[in-house]
Amino acid sequence: MLDYSVPEAMRAAVGIGSRVRVPVRTRLLPGTVIEILEESEFAKVRDIAELLDEKPMIRPSLLELARWMSDYYCCPLETAVRSVLPVAVRDGNVGAKKQNAVRAVRVFTEEDFEAIARRAPRQADALRVLTQEPILVTEAATKAGVHESVFRTLEKNGLVVIEASVISRNPYSERFVAGAELTLNAEQEVAMKVVVETMAKPEKPILLFGVTGSGKTEIYLRAIRHAVDTGRTALVLVPEIALTPQTVERFKSRFAEMQDQIAVLHSHLSEGERHDEWHKIHNGTARIVIGARSSIFAPIENPGIIIVDEEHENSYKQDEAPRYNARDMAVLRGKQEGAAVLLGSATPSLESWHNAQSGKYQLVRLDQRVDDKSMPVVRITDLRRPTRNDPEGGILSRALREAVEGRMAKGEQTILFLNRRGFSTSMICEACGHVCQCPDCSVSLTYHRAAERLMCHICGHSSRAPKVCPKCSDPKIRYSGTGTQKVEEALKRIFPKARIARMDADSMTRKEAYRETLGAFKEGRIDILLGTQMIAKGLHFPNVTLVGIVNADLGLHIPDFRAGERTFQLLTQVAGRAGRGEMEGEVFVQTFTPFSPSIQFARHHDFEGFMEQEMEFRKRFDYPPFGRMAMITLRGAVRERVEFSAQTLSRKLKAAAPAGIVVGEGVPAPLEKAKTYYRFQVSLRGPSSLRLSRLARSTLDALPMPEDVFVAVDIDPLQLM
Repeated sequence: MLDYSVPEAMRAAVGIGSRVRVPVRTRLLPGTVIEILEESEFAKVRDIAELLDEKPMIRPSLLELARWMSDYYCCPLETAVRSVLPVAVRDGNVGAKKQNAVRAVRVFTEEDFEAIARRAPRQADALRVLTQEPILVTEAATKAGVHESVFRTLEKNGLVVIEASVISRNPYSERFVAGAELTLNAEQEVAMKVVVETMAKPEKPILLFGVTGSGKTEIYLRAIRHAVDTGRTALVLVPEIALTPQTVERFKSRFAEMQDQIAVLHSHLSEGERHDEWHKIHNGTARIVIGARSSIFAPIENPGIIIVDEEHENSYKQDEAPRYNARDMAVLRGKQEGAAVLLGSATPSLESWHNAQSGKYQLVRLDQRVDDKSMPVVRITDLRRPTRNDPEGGILSRALREAVEGRMAKGEQTILFLNRRGFSTSMICEACGHVCQCPDCSVSLTYHRAAERLMCHICGHSSRAPKVCPKCSDPKIRYSGTGTQKVEEALKRIFPKARIARMDADSMTRKEAYRETLGAFKEGRIDILLGTQMIAKGLHFPNVTLVGIVNADLGLHIPDFRAGERTFQLLTQVAGRAGRGEMEGEVFVQTFTPFSPSIQFARHHDFEGFMEQEMEFRKRFDYPPFGRMAMITLRGAVRERVEFSAQTLSRKLKAAAPAGIVVGEGVPAPLEKAKTYYRFQVSLRGPSSLRLSRLARSTLDALPMPEDVFVAVDIDPLQLM
């Protein structure tokens, strides 16, 4: 942070949150005013060079939120402030899009048109489509059936004015037909009553615990309608970009009369679209905002409700500084701005469930699917029993193949889920046992058949797949494991007539790919949708009657105390995509550990049974939500220096830690090497996250680190890898 003097001419306009341009050595750089002082502690300070905007870009409440983030998440204030303003707005490199518009200088009579038509009929045609309101020149030329140059001639004759007009870059410009409200059942009526009462007098966040298909979205829509009708605004967070198109469609259909007042924010927008959507919110045009994690900082004014859909999702946690959790920031922002906060999930996080059980949150339940639809039947397939003479290597069990065939014969749709992209998870030599490893990370390379390459899903390293073993030159090198590409190939062989689509990070690279694929699936042009976790939750397709989970064990055996919780949540969410229409749903779960509690509780749709067992485990070891946690990760190119720094940091933390805080040793991270850097970790556990954060900050401030060792502090971590 630097001090600058405000020139006399700017004093009335510069305020907290204003963007300015300031001299830094020999350059002029953009900055944000975060505080205005009567005087500086420095004798000489330079003047602000330029005020960039008439109106401050950061509202005081958001600046306060940034200050809180800086303190709680142990990061510099400037880092927190940068997260509040998107790059497209903060850097000022992207501006409003302008295009020539034309308007008539006065109202022309029929006699005027006839007089002009006698000497220049095309000019008369062009003039007839104009009013005194601006219209794009391109649009006017199309309407009149003339060339754009005709309007230039009219301008020379003094009959029209052509001027630059700001054009909104709308990422969802199509118009939607109005959708009717659905009839609420008794549980939804009770839930809605609680939401309306809380919006009038916000005291506690609401945890809306509703089984998949219970109508949580209808509660969201009605709550937003109530906010809008009472003159307030609404903010909706969704966890996956893949969910955004369907969410936008449902919201714009319900609020058809105010579609232009709905703004969308997520990372797949272009910089120009993000600039325009953000300014639409900032200038008050948008009254409903939908978006992913960073949308929690949208400059929406007077919010009546903040909704966090699928509140348990890991994608709400930012993986770089500031490492905030958008769900927790929603609770804090709601408290700051007097807005009701509604957290919805069929599988709430243990932290939110604990808060509801302890009375910190209000618990509202939806235990029945709408229209009394039954929960899908879940069948477990034990993969430990290999199928003999199976040409597909057991990727799909016989029972699952027969079920897919049966659904296709009835014209119904299937979702197949495998949370691992690529063709095979590794290449292994049968002769010497060599596994192709990433040179920069401590993981095996994944084989991608379409490109004939080995790729690292951590750092992006890519190399040509070898024909012989790189170590012993034996040609008996083969692919091991299964990814979505391999499953897709098997599906094409098993079901040659099926229309199959794959949704994963490799296939969804184009900006419109999500929308196009989900649109085709909704319209029935896809029989089998195969994908990773981006298809696991939130999607509503009534014609999906079968869900197959190809391997339920992928995330179950990693060294993380949350592994069981995440597996249970994912299986429950995936299973919930089946049977949401008139036909009964069925789910096949293929697993090598059929008796795992996560799988058995998910099989029986028993959330509370799973929670009771998991809570007992967490309480015994003082894991969250009963204790708090922080993880400090050190990384560097020289392993010995990183290890020494981690062990030194651990000793310093132990010496400074007050009673009640437990500091771990400096140990290698489960993923010891990533992107050429070696990684070591020091864990902290205690009763208060803020105390852990302040201990970490004070210790690190007093401990100089080698220049080539980088430190990251994660408060309330969700991933321990």
